[in-house]
Amino acid sequence: MKKVDLIIHNAKQLVTCSSDGKAKKGKQMQDVGIIEDGAVAVVDELIEAVGKSDEILNEFESEDVFDAKQKSVTPGFVECHTHIIYAGDRIDEFELKIKGAEYLEILESGGGILSTVKKTREASLEELVKQSKKRLDKMFELGVTTCEVKTGYGLDTETELKMLGAILKLNQIHPINLIPTLLAAHAVPPEFQGKSDEYVDLICDETIPFAFRLYAETLIDSDEIHKKFENNSQGTADIGAYKMPESEWVSRLQNNPMFIDVFCEKNAFNLEQSKRVLETGKRFGLKIKAHVDEFTNLGCAKFAIENGATSIDHLDATSDAEIKMLADSDTIGVITPTVNFNFGSTEFADARKMIDAGCAIAVSTDYNPGSAPCPSLPNAMAIACRYQKLLPSEAINAATINAAFAVGMGSKIGSLEVGKQADILILKTSDYRELVYEFGGNLVEKVIKNGKLTTQN
Repeated sequence: MKKVDLIIHNAKQLVTCSSDGKAKKGKQMQDVGIIEDGAVAVVDELIEAVGKSDEILNEFESEDVFDAKQKSVTPGFVECHTHIIYAGDRIDEFELKIKGAEYLEILESGGGILSTVKKTREASLEELVKQSKKRLDKMFELGVTTCEVKTGYGLDTETELKMLGAILKLNQIHPINLIPTLLAAHAVPPEFQGKSDEYVDLICDETIPFAFRLYAETLIDSDEIHKKFENNSQGTADIGAYKMPESEWVSRLQNNPMFIDVFCEKNAFNLEQSKRVLETGKRFGLKIKAHVDEFTNLGCAKFAIENGATSIDHLDATSDAEIKMLADSDTIGVITPTVNFNFGSTEFADARKMIDAGCAIAVSTDYNPGSAPCPSLPNAMAIACRYQKLLPSEAINAATINAAFAVGMGSKIGSLEVGKQADILILKTSDYRELVYEFGGNLVEKVIKNGKLTTQN
């Protein structure tokens, strides 16, 4: 018998979410690849074999054997759109909204995104890491094993780099794998009000090149980020002190994706500005994501898809023509139902239409301090089922394999398949559909990250 590092067996449902090497589209999203009485064998943090329990136990042996006790076993959840690096909170603003205050009124009183920008600029790198780690801990207990994390509450080069530094440090110390996204084009900062084109110049000429170099050079050595930040109380890297040929930077990003993102929206960035930001990031080897059509359709979905975007996110106002484009592309459409829920809205992105049209859809919490203070991906899935008419099978594929493709990692994570990272959940139920049928609790019993039991609830 072949010796392996870990065996999980006796799963009532081994929910593999297996695919053919691509994201699931249309009716494929209803297939979660269940193996009854299933088992998984793990070697060196990777899945060695998947099959029936008797088959796996007859072929493999291990000192670590978990009996799933007829419960459901699924891939670890992939959170593909978050804004969890920030300081402070917006609880007072939440109360004002309940009382009927409008967004502009809150903004004028010093609230909204600019209040988070102020607190984030004032916070040290260590404070950002400490506060954001608590959010990651909540997400990990709820089953997230990989998480995309955006900057965007700095809105100046110094603080955007500090936020990127926090992401890189957390990626070293936390079990969740973090994938960074530069979202300097999140809003126009107060010092550039009425001069948004000048702020876009700053993003393209300074912030993107500096952030890119910082990230690429940290890939040389996992301790490099500490060297760059340890002597600077503000957490800003001295990029000029580190030299590397640009061709080498680009090659290092191939297996360690970093994304460029933009909020293309009325009162944020128009289409031409958004194009500049995304094109500049793409030139530096960054992959494209884009906040599009949350409130108004400015045409950025079409541009992003045509330019090979990994994902386009929100999609509340996406047109039928753009839905067809999305269906015909490899771009993933990311829905964020917790945002609409938090706004008290009954209007949601028409995910049912998108799936029926053949789109690959992923689901996210959009975890952030203002529009979606929600760490629970299962709750986002439950809302999507109720308001956007996803079936439970579609919801779990949207939070695993499709979400993995939405962060450029579909070949490595998101399903229980041979050769993939052994990120596995054991649930407190024998039917995975209970994840979305019951909401408000936590049905994750064990989190196995890279083949090791890390969390037991």
